[in-house]
Amino acid sequence: MKKNTLRNTDLQIPPIILGGNVFGWTLQERESFNILDAALDHGLHFIDTANSYSHWVPGNKGGESEAIIGQWLKQKGGRDQVTLATKVGSSMGKGKPDLSKKHILEEVDHSLRRLNTDYIDLYQSHHDDLDTPIEETMEAYAALVKAGKVRYIGASNFSAQRFQAANEVAEAGGLPSYQSIQPEYNLYDRENFEKELAPQIDPSQVAVISYYSLASGFLSGKYQSKEDLGKSKRGVGIEKYLTDRGRRILKALHKTAQKYHTVPASIALAWLISQPKISAPIASATSLKQVETLAEAGTLHLEKEDLDVLDNASAWE
Repeated sequence: MKKNTLRNTDLQIPPIILGGNVFGWTLQERESFNILDAALDHGLHFIDTANSYSHWVPGNKGGESEAIIGQWLKQKGGRDQVTLATKVGSSMGKGKPDLSKKHILEEVDHSLRRLNTDYIDLYQSHHDDLDTPIEETMEAYAALVKAGKVRYIGASNFSAQRFQAANEVAEAGGLPSYQSIQPEYNLYDRENFEKELAPQIDPSQVAVISYYSLASGFLSGKYQSKEDLGKSKRGVGIEKYLTDRGRRILKALHKTAQKYHTVPASIALAWLISQPKISAPIASATSLKQVETLAEAGTLHLEKEDLDVLDNASAWE
């Protein structure tokens, strides 16, 4: 499987990043270990999680995903064979994001303990915090990099303007800057990224790591109608995709998948990988078969005519 270097870092990145949001939510420890083992076997060594996963589950308080990954690492060993990305600053159900220096410095130690590691490869601001001065946030990250607790930093869910402002502050102060940004982007959810963020991002300078790459599973093709929404715990978030445009996208995915003798999810991910401003999409897996689907997507090369079909079916204008 071909690997690239994450922009302006020495982090090796596979075509697909494994999402950790399902660990401690739809998957418990043993099932999660199986997924992580299979992902590593397929060369998917880059794992993305957050300190907030999965606080929304009754009985959880956040950190469950990190704890499962940490237990797996403790059992598996070979920390240097895995690239760990996690996030800080989510509201955690408390009403607002928090990127204050105090919060970041406290939370990084919690994440390190749960992950059973002494460093995080990519530490990301999960949501923008408009109430905390940018300088305070970037100084906190600088302290973590200097201490060796964090290697590189990134941001998620930031506007182009706020992302640029943060990096300007970092440059002016001689501080580490954000090396990556995580936007929501997939065949269905294209408009916001393509209209607002993509024109402002130089892919030679900033890595773009897309999340919700399969639109919460809709692009896998298993949700064809409202009757299918009960197929998984994530089905409640699928109904919004069941539009004429959504069905048009699914039709194009199925047709293209038949041509390449694969499944719609692999095609949807391969389309993302082909986008010039995307460094790698994040996708989660809840079965060993799904891990194989992710790995296969990383080896697919879609012809231009097939990319055009998908582009046209999913056009938002």
